[in-house]
Amino acid sequence: QVQLVESGGGLVQAGVSLRLSCTTSGRTFSNNAMGWFRQVPGKEREFVAGISWSGGTSYADSLKGRFTISRDSKKNTLYLQMNSLKVEDTAVYYCAAAPSRYLTRNLREYNYWGQGTQVTVSP
Repeated sequence: QVQLVESGGGLVQAGVSLRLSCTTSGRTFSNNAMGWFRQVPGKEREFVAGISWSGGTSYADSLKGRFTISRDSKKNTLYLQMNSLKVEDTAVYYCAAAPSRYLTRNLREYNYWGQGTQVTVSP
């Protein structure tokens, strides 16, 4: 059974850093693009960051410079380092894996999803 399990979320104050992890099991995704998305109630799930099988990265324009996506294929883990967190970063964060090697910002091109981890940033 393929599973993606996010961890590392929580309640933090604005300005601090947080690192999310996504551990995969059931199969390897080392040759797949992976990504992070986030969603707040009443809004569509939005792209945060993506990484290709070879390590190429892409970020939502508004997050560039604060967030960093990385992967450790030996540990079957995807990471999202979030710095200088803002109240508007509050959301449920999801990791996802795509069938393609090449990163995409389109959530419909991802076919495996984790259950999400809540990040709440207080003023």
